[in-house]
Amino acid sequence: MSNPWIRAIRLRTLPLTISSIGLGSFLAASDHSFNLFTLILALLTALLLQVLSNLANDYGDSVHGADSSNRVGPDRLVQSGTISGIKMKRAVYIIAIVSFVSGSVLLIYSLADFKLLLLFFLLGIAAIWAAVRYTSGERPYGYAGFGDPAVFFFFGWVGVAGTYYLHTGIWKPSILFPAGSMGLLATAVLNINNLRDIESDKIAGKQSIPVRLGHKMGALYHCALLIFAILFASIYVLRTPANTIEWLFLLLLPFWIMQCYYVQNHRGKDLDLYLKYTVMTTLLF
Repeated sequence: MSNPWIRAIRLRTLPLTISSIGLGSFLAASDHSFNLFTLILALLTALLLQVLSNLANDYGDSVHGADSSNRVGPDRLVQSGTISGIKMKRAVYIIAIVSFVSGSVLLIYSLADFKLLLLFFLLGIAAIWAAVRYTSGERPYGYAGFGDPAVFFFFGWVGVAGTYYLHTGIWKPSILFPAGSMGLLATAVLNINNLRDIESDKIAGKQSIPVRLGHKMGALYHCALLIFAILFASIYVLRTPANTIEWLFLLLLPFWIMQCYYVQNHRGKDLDLYLKYTVMTTLLF
């Protein structure tokens, strides 16, 4: 893949966004409330936010030193000099504006109540801020170890439950269970990244969960994320009038067991090879 901007977008991470918006839309459809235009706008906005996060992450890690010759993951474009910092920063601004416009159209189309419109608007602003400030700015929250709760919140509760509400106009607290499952699985993807980069992150002062806990405990933390994701999904199915098809996600159990085993027994570049596998099992879920 020769185009540097395609590499900077990191296509392999985008199925995670599709998973989040897709789950919220499937849940809405199962409750007989689905709007195709809402799905398209929500998916477009979420993908733009993911791209924004990836570009800002490339820029931010190069500035703060996490992307260096010590890093074992894929080459980053700003650090390698393939894309200048000025061009990357300009791209971040452009994508932030486009995602704001897309999100605004989504909310105006889907919501009639002004208070709800304002609430979702503020969540959208927070999502843009979170995408940019993960590794960028003077005090990026990713370097303080708060990336995991941010991923859980935005890919899980906001992405899934928010999409469900935009389709249905109904707040159903039980949606937080499958939304929580998605948030935990997305956090597991981030944890794979952090386990892979544990040595270079230590040097750069990035206090990710695996840096704080060490590889062994970070791998156990990964297993815990998967276990609770299964538990939350199971609680949701048990709380609803279920049929057999709603238990199909359990077919992924062997893959999650294999994933848990893998992160405990592999390090560095081997974990990078496993990242796409982790993303795709989340999409299958």
